[in-house]
Formats: sequence, C-alpha cells, structure tokens
Amino acid sequence: MGAINFVAILLSIPAIGAGVWLATEPDNSCVKLLQWPVIVLGVLILVVSLAGFIGGFWRIPWLLILYLVAMLILIILLACLVVFIYMVTSKGSGHLPPSRAYLEYRLDDYSGWLRRRVRSSYKWDRIKSCLSSTQMCAELNQSYTMAQDFFNAHDITPLQSGCCKPPTECGYTFVNPTYWISPINSAADMDCLQWGNDQMQLCYNCDSCKAGLLANLKKEWRRVDIILIVTLVALILVYLIGCCAFRNAKTEDLFRKYKQGTYT
Repeated sequence: MGAINFVAILLSIPAIGAGVWLATEPDNSCVKLLQWPVIVLGVLILVVSLAGFIGGFWRIPWLLILYLVAMLILIILLACLVVFIYMVTSKGSGHLPPSRAYLEYRLDDYSGWLRRRVRSSYKWDRIKSCLSSTQMCAELNQSYTMAQDFFNAHDITPLQSGCCKPPTECGYTFVNPTYWISPINSAADMDCLQWGNDQMQLCYNCDSCKAGLLANLKKEWRRVDIILIVTLVALILVYLIGCCAFRNAKTEDLFRKYKQGTYT
C-alpha cells in the first residue's frame, strides 16, 4: 500500500504542473478560470496520497480507509473536470480570410459557457486591461515591417489575430501590424468601428479579440485536458490496485487472527 500510494503521489505532480503552466500563460493569467481548480485538485491528490502512504507504511487501518474514500471522491471530481473541459472546448475554430496565411476567429463559434466569461463589460474590462499590458502586439511590430510578410505569417497567435489588428473584411490598409488606415468597408462588421490605432485601444473592444482569447484558451485547455486524462487513467489503476491490496491485507489479517485463535 505504501508503494502504491507513492505512485499516486507522483501522479499528482503532472496535475499541479499543468495548473502552474496555465497560470504562467498571459491569457490564462488574465482570465483566471481553470488554473486554480487544476492546482487545488492536484494538491488534494498529493495530500490524500501522502495520507495513504503514511497509513500503508505504518499500517494504520483508519487512515487507509480515509484514503480510499477521499481518493474515490477526487477521482470522480477529476473525471468531471476532464469531461467539463472537453465539453466547453468542443466548439470553435479559426477561419482563413482571403489572401492571408493566419486565421481569424468569431465569438459565436465558441461554447455558450466560454462566451459568458467574456461577454459582460465588467469581466471584459478587467481582462482587457490585463491583455493590453502585455507585449503581444508590440512583438508583431518587431517581427513584421512589410505588409506581405505579415499577411503570409503562420505563427500569429489567435490572441494577436483578434486583438492587435482589425478584421480583414473591414478593408483597412496596412501601415504596420498595429497601425491600419482607410477602411474600405467599415460597415462589414461592428468590430470595424471598434478598431483604433491607439496602442492601448487597438481591437481590445472587438468581439474578434474575445474570440481570439477563447481560441487561445481552447488550445491550452485541450493540452491540460490530455495531461489530466492520463493522470485520471493512471489514478484509477492505482486506486483499483490499492483496493485489492487493502482487501488482501484485511483477509490475511483475519486469517492470522483465526489461526492464532485456533492454536492458542
């Protein structure tokens, strides 16, 4: 039981690491939705596994029973989190605009739960202020000086595509990646009117920026979901082995007591 729970302790590390990684990503650090549930769940798995390790190593039956009950609850919670992440990230993808290599994004393509996280002005004002303080748009100006190089870029992130430039259908003329003039069709989309060349404004008020944020979140959350799925499967296997080991230990204990009672 001690060895089994030591493996469970090790399995908590990927979950905690995934949460910490999310917290270091600029978009997730601005939204603050998933990283803390993942970190807290990882820490709880670590604490419960330590309790099981101590109970197994020093043969404390009540602590092992507590471990089995608590770990079952955590496995159920982890499974719920895995399913939840998959469901909220199952919708949404980029669209390739004409004569561009990068993708653009539409808010209505994403799940209702994610859209509600960015639709209210109160929530978005806080997120927007956080995003505008990053260097993601300034990095585009350093990387691309010619229009055609920018239009052919494949490494523009969804967040940069949505927040740092106007939508292609507005027909703006490129000056640099964050400075555009003379829109041809400003009525094509409400985002066309939201664009501003002020470096603190840009398209941070646009739905395309919100969609780009959700696209970034989807990509990062899917990576975390894969880590959590692997952790979940491994935890279930460890838990089942632990249950068998605990049952066998109890059986051996009862048999030993029976023999002692027979021969004394």
